[in-house]
Amino acid sequence: MVALYRPGPMQFIPDYIAGKNKKKKVEYLHSKLQPILESTYGIAVYQEQVMRIARDLAGFSLSEADVLRKAIGKKIRKLLMAQREKFIEGMKKNKIDENIALQIWYWIEPFASYSFNRSHAAAYAMIAYQTAYLKVHFPVEFMAALLTSERNDVDRISVLIGECKKMNLEVLPPDINESFNYFGVVPNKNQIRFGLSAVKNVGSGIVETIVEERKTNGPYVSIEDFIARISSKDLNKKSMESLIKAGAFDKIAERNQLLLNLEKLLESSRENQRVKTNGQRGLFEGMNFNNNIKMEAAAPASEKEKLGWEKELLGLFISSHPLNNFKNILDSKTTAIANISKNNQGRNARVRIGGIISKVKKIITKSGRPMLFVSVEDLSEKLEVVVFPSIMEGKSEIFQENKIVMVSGRMDSKDGVPKLICEEVEEIIES
Repeated sequence: MVALYRPGPMQFIPDYIAGKNKKKKVEYLHSKLQPILESTYGIAVYQEQVMRIARDLAGFSLSEADVLRKAIGKKIRKLLMAQREKFIEGMKKNKIDENIALQIWYWIEPFASYSFNRSHAAAYAMIAYQTAYLKVHFPVEFMAALLTSERNDVDRISVLIGECKKMNLEVLPPDINESFNYFGVVPNKNQIRFGLSAVKNVGSGIVETIVEERKTNGPYVSIEDFIARISSKDLNKKSMESLIKAGAFDKIAERNQLLLNLEKLLESSRENQRVKTNGQRGLFEGMNFNNNIKMEAAAPASEKEKLGWEKELLGLFISSHPLNNFKNILDSKTTAIANISKNNQGRNARVRIGGIISKVKKIITKSGRPMLFVSVEDLSEKLEVVVFPSIMEGKSEIFQENKIVMVSGRMDSKDGVPKLICEEVEEIIES
């Protein structure tokens, strides 16, 4: 499977399956090919098979067979023609009819150009089997590990979170009492937590301090408890603000209230540190009692604000998605981006998509006019939209990050990557 499932040999997968299931009779150009190819049902899948054909039928040594493999694989014409002559003559010496020898050469040449090293295929297959086993039997742990390994690639993280949803695994924002440095498993639940280090502006030093303190002395029961236990040298305004906005304190306090009282919290932290540095002991020390910090009231953060902060600080939407409120209109008026490729809507196909603008890249054409490359993502996938100057004029205010739009146009595929050439655009306004 590993050796066949690649450009080139993919076309022979149906023949391989038919041969394996005895739905097609496997035939050989010469009886000497049978012991070499019968394990792969008459198809030359591996480089080792090509080399063995050269050795057993044409009398090549193993080193000569390797030269043949390289000549065919790298398409070195001068060397290829010399090998062809040697191959035919070798088979004739082994009493193989010249006509059969030519047929075998022309049959084997295309196979050899994309045949795969069997030892490599076996190693890759072993890894594929092991990871498939882990994914089936330890899905939460496997996906948490996979997310951690791809933690620096936001686009890849987005794809993996989509895979988690298909597996009924929930990926949650960072939490001060459940998150570790990187992605972690929430015990006894089908849930994965973002790591604290995934939050922008939060350094490894403060993350290690938070996690180690929690491991040693238990969960943080309140914001006052957190402030009292974390040293001010590890906690600064930028990191604290980012943790609040990313939702790390949501279980113990409300985001907007924490942001409004941020200076008061930091001052309390600095005061606690001064007391500890001076060696003073509090009257109630050891009694698990925290002085309440009197915080001013604030209106709770809206869902739109929370999602905006998540995108800003984590790189993507986690707790929800801005398009959830527009799902009905998108389902009725647009084609899901993921369905475009499934339905083979290729070059020049006319489609209308809807989604949120996640990235805008502006360039200046040779004529001095601006054009845009806009990334639009819906609840299924993302697609690059090309906006030429004539379309952009008069509508530049629509093409901004976080705007929700419907885009109509024709599909194009440059370098095998699908793109939508914008012809019309309409902003979807929340009612």
